[in-house]
Amino acid sequence: MPEEKEFYMTEEGLQKLENELEYLKIERRQEVVERIKIARDFGDLSENSEYDAAKDEQAFVESRIVQVENMIRNAVIIQDEDVSPDIVSLGRTITFQELPDGEEESYTIVGSAEADPFEGKISNDSPIAKSLLGRSIGEEVVVPTPAGEMNVKIINVE
Repeated sequence: MPEEKEFYMTEEGLQKLENELEYLKIERRQEVVERIKIARDFGDLSENSEYDAAKDEQAFVESRIVQVENMIRNAVIIQDEDVSPDIVSLGRTITFQELPDGEEESYTIVGSAEADPFEGKISNDSPIAKSLLGRSIGEEVVVPTPAGEMNVKIINVE
C-alpha cells in the first residue's frame, strides 16, 4: 500500500482546514441537496441542465471533503523550537534581497496545503523555499527559476 503524503502546516493552517471541512459537511452538502431537489422538480432529468450542474457540484463538494479529511489526517504541525532562530525553516518568515541590487521580498514558508502566494505564503516544495531551507541570515543563495538562476541574500528570519 502506498505511503500517505504528509502535509506540513501551521496550527493556523490546520484550523482553517478543520473550519472548511465543517462548512463543507454541514452547509455546502445541504445547499447542494436542496439544489438537486429543486432541479428534479423541473421534470425530465435527461435534458435538465440544472440537475446536471447540481450533481457536478455535489461530486466536487464530496471530492473536496475527502481531500480535506486526508490532509487533516496526514497533517504534520510545524514545530521550529529546535531550530536556531536565524535558520530558515518551515513556518518562518524570510526576507531576502535579489542581488546585486533588487528589492527586498518577504515570504512565510509553509506546507503545500497552506501555500497562498497572494498572502505571502510559499510552499516548502517551491524552488525558492527549497533553496533557502536550512540556510541562515547573511548567506547568499542561488535559486533556480524558469527564467534562469536568481542570486539572493537572506536579510532576516522571523
